[in-house]
Amino acid sequence: MSSQVPKARVPYQQEGRSDRVFLRGLTGDYSLKEELKRLRSLPRVIKAEEIPWVDGPQVFSKHMLVPEDGLGQTLHIHVEEYAPGARSQMHGHVNEAMFYILDGKGYDIHDGEKIEWEAGDVVIVPNHTVHQHFNADPNKPARAVVIKTKPMYIFMNMIFQKTVKPRPKEDLGYRPREEPNTE
Repeated sequence: MSSQVPKARVPYQQEGRSDRVFLRGLTGDYSLKEELKRLRSLPRVIKAEEIPWVDGPQVFSKHMLVPEDGLGQTLHIHVEEYAPGARSQMHGHVNEAMFYILDGKGYDIHDGEKIEWEAGDVVIVPNHTVHQHFNADPNKPARAVVIKTKPMYIFMNMIFQKTVKPRPKEDLGYRPREEPNTE
């Protein structure tokens, strides 16, 4: 067995080596000053009437803030409107989601557990939860604001999402209203 004593570690700068880079540097024309100028030139109010409803025929969405718009990079915010008696697809994803229920009543199924909600509630869908949303009222729509951290997960290449049961194709004859309910 050797009786060598391990050499004490000496920081690189003390060795006269200051050329070591352990993180990739930002290079190019990026400037915080220019980025702040760009961000401050963008609208600070997103008008609901300027955003189209998509999806359907039972659950409709208005995507109010998405990273592609260049306004924010960490959140995806959308409004969902559920036709009377509607249900969404059953799906799961790695990111969490929070639903602020604006009006209506219904329930979610989270990993087989029924979770009831109504206007004024916040529903939390934890990470990695297979879930589905239901409007329990056969006569009135339900509406929620959905806030997700999905863009952060996409940035980290954690884009695991799967549909377990697709969206229903049955058209219930309902179309979403253009203005929020102010009653």
